[in-house]
Amino acid sequence: MVIFVSVKLKELFKKERNYPWPRPENCPRCNDYKVWGHGYAQAIFDGYKQPLLLKLYRCPVCGCVIRLRPEGYFKRFQAPVETIRSSIACKSTTNRWLSGIISNRQRHWFRALQRRVKAYFGDTWTQGLLKAFDHFMAQGQVPVTRFI
Repeated sequence: MVIFVSVKLKELFKKERNYPWPRPENCPRCNDYKVWGHGYAQAIFDGYKQPLLLKLYRCPVCGCVIRLRPEGYFKRFQAPVETIRSSIACKSTTNRWLSGIISNRQRHWFRALQRRVKAYFGDTWTQGLLKAFDHFMAQGQVPVTRFI
């Protein structure tokens, strides 16, 4: 289970295990009040050469493992949501990729969104990929995931 929290990545990078992670008040699965520290997991984020440590918690009642993750990032993605959205906007309007980001990654995001739009809306979607991105975000879905 992933819980998104406000995190300053620069501070997390400097403090590592000493970063003041917030403790969940209860388990999101069973709502029990006990949540124990369960160590750390490494995660890679754009702009950092080494993995950052994300805090894990565990519910002793149901066994749920909770991973705290910075807000503004999708699960399993290294780039911020705004960077991904900007890349899609740039490609949609200028037919060019953003500079400073490998085009393979941007192509991956773009094609995944195209596939998702086609799977959910068929060939009838005429409002553009950016509107589709915002639609999926409003639904609580990751717009650029490969999972349909």
